[in-house]
Amino acid sequence: MLKNLFKFDFYNYWRNVEKNILLGFLILFFLGVFFSFSSTSSLAGERLNKTYYFFFLKHFSFTVLALFIMLFISALETVKLKKFIIPFFLIFFTLLILVPIIGVEVKGAQRWLDFYLFMLQPIEPLKPFFILVTVKVLTLNELKNPQIKYLFSFFLLSSVIILLIDQPDLGQSILLTGSWIATVFVSGVSIIYIFGFFLVFIISICGLLFLMPEKFGYIINRLITFFDPGKGDNFQSSIALEAIKQGGLKGQGMGEGVLKESVPEAHTDYIIAIITEEYGSIISVLIITIFLYIAFRIIKNCATIKDEFLKLSLCGLASLMIFQTFIHVGVNTNLLPTTGMTLPFLSYGGSSLIGSAVLAGIILNYTKTNLDVNE
Repeated sequence: MLKNLFKFDFYNYWRNVEKNILLGFLILFFLGVFFSFSSTSSLAGERLNKTYYFFFLKHFSFTVLALFIMLFISALETVKLKKFIIPFFLIFFTLLILVPIIGVEVKGAQRWLDFYLFMLQPIEPLKPFFILVTVKVLTLNELKNPQIKYLFSFFLLSSVIILLIDQPDLGQSILLTGSWIATVFVSGVSIIYIFGFFLVFIISICGLLFLMPEKFGYIINRLITFFDPGKGDNFQSSIALEAIKQGGLKGQGMGEGVLKESVPEAHTDYIIAIITEEYGSIISVLIITIFLYIAFRIIKNCATIKDEFLKLSLCGLASLMIFQTFIHVGVNTNLLPTTGMTLPFLSYGGSSLIGSAVLAGIILNYTKTNLDVNE
């Protein structure tokens, strides 16, 4: 059974895989391990009374697992991977439903499930499968009416958003909404429908803010602080922006930054600011360029792919990766309100790395040459 599921032929894999995209993902994973050592050593040793390599070894272990997941998914036969989309979406969606029931609350947010050996944030691996299921709905031959397809995919988005807002996790909600809009726009939907769906989303968010201020009041506070820093606590954003300024072009040097010691969870939510402070804006620009280059290679591959499902899937996955990257950078540079968004491949955290690995594996699978996509 396993042999039929995963027949690995290295020669064929290397011949068919998109090497530029694979190299880009491997560089990002490697940089994540390197910067994890720099950003977590003092946190573990001085503040939490653990060995200096505690967080680094955890990040390294999850990176090895993530690399295995990426390579495994990318090496699967594309026709088999397409059959696993809905089952995996349902699995992670079910886990997301369980979060408000048996989830673990950390710093006022209930987003994780405790599996004893590790904590999982279900939305991270769910995101790429959400994009794929959305594309599957948009390309269903059984549904001849395109309006029904868009409406059904909107209901799918709404079901995930409702669960996210309950956690609460507005950042992931915005990310998924933006990625969904990009996906349906590429599919050829009328701009009027997009404005209509976006208007419904905005009205729903505003309704929640006014009807349940005790639960979602923090969103209003963050917006007020963002537009008028004098009226709220913008400590984290101010420190991050100051760290970026201090880093300048060449940085303060490895281990010389102070952001990781001043801001809680800086190694997850503010990793690009830590990198800029210690290694300079040159390295940060290089990292962003790698993300943009991967997205460019993905879109370039779309021009040669005839299968509509693969085209839309790659566009949606590229949008998901780029939107998350720029939301993270925007928060770090104080261009966006605080959302707690991780940087794919580089931020500390097992769930984020696993989600990035699933995303990368599917992209590598769908950009292979000599694809067999017949179901």
